Amino acid sequence: MIPAAEAEALILSQVVPLFSHHDAEVINLEQATGRILATEVISHLDFPHWDNSAMDGYAVRYEDVQAASATNPVTLTLSEEIPAGKPPQRLLQPGEAARILTGSMMPEGADTVIMQEVTERTETQVSVLEAPEPQQFVRHRASYYQAGNPLLSPGLRLNAPEVAVLAAAQCVQVSVFRRPRVAILSTGSELVTPDQPLQPGQIVDSNQYALAALAQQAGAEARCLGIVPDDPAALKVAIANALTQADIVLSSGGVSVGDYDYVDQILTDLGATLHFRAVAVQPGKPLTFATFTAQDRLGNSASSRSPLYFGLPGNPVSALVSFWRFVEPALRKLSGLPHSWAPTFVTATTRQDLRSGGKRETYVWGQLQQTAAGYEFMLAGGTRNSGNLINLAGTNALAVVPIGQNSVAAGSSVQVMLVGQPILNSGQ
Repeated sequence: MIPAAEAEALILSQVVPLFSHHDAEVINLEQATGRILATEVISHLDFPHWDNSAMDGYAVRYEDVQAASATNPVTLTLSEEIPAGKPPQRLLQPGEAARILTGSMMPEGADTVIMQEVTERTETQVSVLEAPEPQQFVRHRASYYQAGNPLLSPGLRLNAPEVAVLAAAQCVQVSVFRRPRVAILSTGSELVTPDQPLQPGQIVDSNQYALAALAQQAGAEARCLGIVPDDPAALKVAIANALTQADIVLSSGGVSVGDYDYVDQILTDLGATLHFRAVAVQPGKPLTFATFTAQDRLGNSASSRSPLYFGLPGNPVSALVSFWRFVEPALRKLSGLPHSWAPTFVTATTRQDLRSGGKRETYVWGQLQQTAAGYEFMLAGGTRNSGNLINLAGTNALAVVPIGQNSVAAGSSVQVMLVGQPILNSGQ
């Protein structure tokens, strides 16, 4: 067994990220949410596009109103009204003011906006009752961004703010990295699909569905390849086929030391380098990580990206914990994200006692809440073992009991790995 941090570092050292020359695709902006930007975006537009008003009021010349006050108002002649979306029609002359609305273009000759709350207006004139600051309420052209400069950098995940920027920059199409391809298969003659009648001794395959959901949540394209029985020949064919069509292959089951655990030997026969076969974590000790060099038997050319193989445990909780802890960081790096691949850990206070055997880094599932006092971790109820996925529902965090420690007392601090969003508890 190797420690979790060492396993993570080894995995990430083997990941070759997608790169723009071979792994980019152009998509429409409305399809871009959640995707990773592949190339730098440069806009031909200034932001703001022109000088405009940040306030409903009057565009004026500062020198005309710099001495205005309630006791000594300055009265100006109204030259025009400038609605949003319409350009000014006149050069503003000394002694004049133009009615202007938020977002409207500033007329040439004006340099300051007086908000309407400090004015009194007649039909043809407006009196300014308060002296403004120079340039007040004017948003100057290119003050946010100057055309021709980098606007968005490669490796950025496109969420709502970035999509808004692209839309404002009139980027109706955008170059993004393709989604990483993850092939998933379940091993075990005892497994059946959820739509099959369950016979005595059989187990419904939940791992394939859970792992596909996790891969999709991580931004990957999941390819479910079905259930493979405990037959070495069939398993070898299935694994070899998976390796030809994916960046990452996930199998669950068949990586322990049982009589029907064939995966590691098959990987060796296919020319894999097995970097490790067990990690010092609980649940999830039996974990195989393997890589391949380009070789004819996999149908790869010398220049192609070599697939990564994760042989995950068959127990459902172990499979999910292994994905969260080890596979998801690899997917983040592969996807083109430039940094922040590792899981996010926060310090929380546990509400219950947490227990561990002490020999392995133990991950205990439950819910993380964010309160006024900080993060609090609540242990999932019911029986906690790697075969019971029922109480995994609602999990958003894994509390970590370190190696060599048998327990963490209620009320103590504990490191917690996020696997979802913390629940905001505003009532405390």
